[in-house]
Amino acid sequence: MSQYQRLLLIINPALRHSPAMHQASSLAKASGASLHIAALIPSLKWLSLLEEGDRTLAREQYLQDHRNWLEAQAQNLRGQGIVVTIQVTWAQDMKQDIIDHVTDIHPDLLIKEIDHVSVLKRAFFTPLDWHLLRHCSVPVYLVGGGGLSLPRKVVAAVEVTDAESTDDELNERIIKQACCLAMQCDAELHLLFACDISAAFLADMGGLTLAELTQALRTDLEKSFVHLAGQFGVPPDHRHFVDGHPVRVLSEFADAHSVDAIVMGRVQSHGLHKLLGSTTEHILYQVPCCVLAV
Repeated sequence: MSQYQRLLLIINPALRHSPAMHQASSLAKASGASLHIAALIPSLKWLSLLEEGDRTLAREQYLQDHRNWLEAQAQNLRGQGIVVTIQVTWAQDMKQDIIDHVTDIHPDLLIKEIDHVSVLKRAFFTPLDWHLLRHCSVPVYLVGGGGLSLPRKVVAAVEVTDAESTDDELNERIIKQACCLAMQCDAELHLLFACDISAAFLADMGGLTLAELTQALRTDLEKSFVHLAGQFGVPPDHRHFVDGHPVRVLSEFADAHSVDAIVMGRVQSHGLHKLLGSTTEHILYQVPCCVLAV
């Protein structure tokens, strides 16, 4: 039985060549899941310039044009054996409207194309995708520009420590979601840990040199990583223990190994981290592939 039963795709119908549409329909076909496509339209400023009667007519005509287009797409997908439902509506509050759709539909995945937001804009406004990563109750599958076909190489990016911690539960969810995606897409599954040991973390450690402490901790972390990989049956040639900052490591690894999807954990941000964004949030703008956030 498929792990995916119901998928929710959020689109802007004005962008009619979104790779998210192709990715969602391909995943629905591969898994046998039903697909609900919600086309949410932001308010159009130019409508306010019209008289009330003309504005009402223009709004309805605009909606109907998009309904006709989306219904044609849905009919094509139904011809491929996919169960598809559609909805076209205005979005008064895009962030909340998407969360409300998730609450109403209870999908296994929320699928959406990545909105690329400039560094300057991110400094003043929380991007929509960051909001979804922080507040969505289901896994969020954000489709990059290269997501025109199903993933063939899936990487589960985990966080390990040298002792048991709360990361273990999140790692399990990450790996299970990655396994599920890889299984539905008949893709390779890889496991990666970016080992970033800071000098601050190693300070004041009983007289040992920094190099000794770094090597000792790295050895312990690698043992934990190997143990985690073994628990889930990941073969040695699909395990990647890489030194460096997670954003840089994942970005370079995705480019070098033609990764199609990265599965990562998402945690609640607080204080400065909430303003600056988490590793998962910044990865969206650094890699050309899809990101599945658990």
